[in-house]
Amino acid sequence: MRKSWLLCVLVGTLAWGQAVPAAPPPQPAGAPMVMGGKTQAPPDTSASVPAAAVVITIDGVCPPQPKPAPKGAAIKPAADTKTTAPKPSPADCKTTITKAQFEKLVQSLAPNATMQQKKQLASMLPRLIAMSAEAKKQSMDKSDAYKETVKFAQMQILTNELLRKIQDDAGNIPPADIASYYKAHQDVFEQFNVDRLFVPRTKQGEPEAREDDDKDSKLTDEQKKAKADAEKAKAGANEQAMTKLADDLRARAAAGEDIVKLQKEAFAAAGMKIESPTVNLPNVRRSGLPPGHTAVFDLKVGQVSQVISDAGGHYIYKINSKTVMTLDQATNEITAKMKNDRMREEMEKLNTSYHAQNNPEYFGPDAAPMPPARGVRPRPGTPPATPAAQPMAPPASQPQATKPD
Repeated sequence: MRKSWLLCVLVGTLAWGQAVPAAPPPQPAGAPMVMGGKTQAPPDTSASVPAAAVVITIDGVCPPQPKPAPKGAAIKPAADTKTTAPKPSPADCKTTITKAQFEKLVQSLAPNATMQQKKQLASMLPRLIAMSAEAKKQSMDKSDAYKETVKFAQMQILTNELLRKIQDDAGNIPPADIASYYKAHQDVFEQFNVDRLFVPRTKQGEPEAREDDDKDSKLTDEQKKAKADAEKAKAGANEQAMTKLADDLRARAAAGEDIVKLQKEAFAAAGMKIESPTVNLPNVRRSGLPPGHTAVFDLKVGQVSQVISDAGGHYIYKINSKTVMTLDQATNEITAKMKNDRMREEMEKLNTSYHAQNNPEYFGPDAAPMPPARGVRPRPGTPPATPAAQPMAPPASQPQATKPD
């Protein structure tokens, strides 16, 4: 991903030039073969090609001529200066690119390019070379517009190179620093095997008949208010009953009763028509529960927590076992965390090292400077940092409560 965007820019730049769609080219000899409805790519034999072998030949384009000798260079003998070789015509010219030259270009643009991407580059490269050579013949490389465009492109490329270097440097973390972080954050790498008992906040309501809706439309305002108060009182009584049930189930769990059995009782008492949730959570980290539930990690093995209530319902935890990830198991996670921290710190230094102001008389009062870069995205395959704790989502709107994740 270092410079693959450059390859995409090249593809996009050439795409607009294809005004008239060309006829589909004949199937090349090395094209993928279709067997049994599945496309099979031909074997990659590029490694067996010598570095000095020519991989691209462009007829009709003269190779770049050597630059003239600088002033003060040794003067050639008069015999050599009498005859001047005629400039070759385009028909006699030929430009060749070796494997080493092509691989060097690929390494600069997209180090992890696939063979298909290399083919795309090889297909557009001759056109770039031919058109740029013609542009030089017309002295377009000496125009002010060209020079300014090159300046801007250089700034973009150098900025990308700097970001790549920051990313690479941030990933060079000594093993001693990883070990120190591991020792200082032992609690982060604790893993718990817990049982979780979930008690819905209220009972599942029975669906009312459609006839009741017709009766409600005929009630007076006082009757509607009285009915609403009755329903509110009933809902409050249901919540109180479920709260008391949670306390009772917690006491039974602390006494050693099977939590799976208690979970089924909780859902049956709530009138839930769905299967009860999974009770056991085998590998839970401190970041795996919402902040209001993390106190359970301070319990000893075998202990049962108090009832924890939130908008989702009532929760009861039991600690079955506790283990700690080894340094080898935590190395990738620590490396990603420290790498992200280092990149963020370096980018903050860069973003605060300058200050820009725009002239409102030119840009207008509403103009704002371009925001600074926010950092470098991790490359694909980089292990993610420790996820932040997410609040536990309550079951779907009551009374259609659902089991927790």
